[in-house]
Amino acid sequence: MLPDDWQLTENIDTFLAQAGDFLRSRPALHNTPLTDIEKLRTHGAGAHRAEAPLFGRLEAGGEVRAIFYRTPRGYLWATPLSDEQTDTLAAHLAGLGHRPSGVIADHDTATAFADAWQRHTGTAPTPFWRTHLYRLGPLTPPQPHPEGRGRVTEEKDHEQVVRWCREFCVAVGEQPSIDLIDAGSWTDSRFGDRHFTFWETPDGTPVSMAAATSIVAGMIRVDPVYTPSHLRGRGYAGAVTVEVSRAALAAGATDVVLFTDPDNPTSNALYQRIGYIHLADFTGYTFSSGTPEADEEQDQPPQS
Repeated sequence: MLPDDWQLTENIDTFLAQAGDFLRSRPALHNTPLTDIEKLRTHGAGAHRAEAPLFGRLEAGGEVRAIFYRTPRGYLWATPLSDEQTDTLAAHLAGLGHRPSGVIADHDTATAFADAWQRHTGTAPTPFWRTHLYRLGPLTPPQPHPEGRGRVTEEKDHEQVVRWCREFCVAVGEQPSIDLIDAGSWTDSRFGDRHFTFWETPDGTPVSMAAATSIVAGMIRVDPVYTPSHLRGRGYAGAVTVEVSRAALAAGATDVVLFTDPDNPTSNALYQRIGYIHLADFTGYTFSSGTPEADEEQDQPPQS
């Protein structure tokens, strides 16, 4: 395989014209590239772009076989690649002088690329993040069902939504880069384009929250799901996740997905009970200081 099989561009429209069908061919597995690239296309990179955008597609036999893109903070996001393909890509990028901050991909691809990057550059990779990807099968509402109802949030709920998003980031080990006052900070965060739903008790008190992305290629991702610690264990997270998942299906989604923390058996068991099926594992490596940048949360797949 020759390095020239990888076609690189900084033009997002050119990239999508060539690779859009490939991305849409597996919307569940490609959910993060689909939403990230759509956000870049419609809103730009925000205030934290470390480098110019970079997109790559691997072609063979006249068809796109894989893609990568550089995230706003310099991480490489890649779709599944073979060991040979990752080695070729690492050599090609190193030869062109590109220096990604790290790599995020399915576990096998990320690990193979991290090893290849070390061989070609001498830079030792450090794992910093991992997650499970689930796809919704038959939706099964939890039993018993907690009292209350789901409610789509309104403008008056914004302060509480932002506060709970910050608490969620702390709970899953992300550094929140969002502010209650700074509208630009909220917009640039990975939560700024989400559609939020509260689960409320019969007296109208919000007790849990879930959100979803806009539909892209028939796919909607549930992100995040959060219940304050003192309200957990009462079925609220399951109820609000079912509410958001049902709304996604009603909106026409053919693929509803979410990411989870592998070290949280409670949430993984919950999502499986309501119909989510394990699809893949993802891993992130950093090539710089050994830890991700302090506000890297929007470049990682979220964990509910």
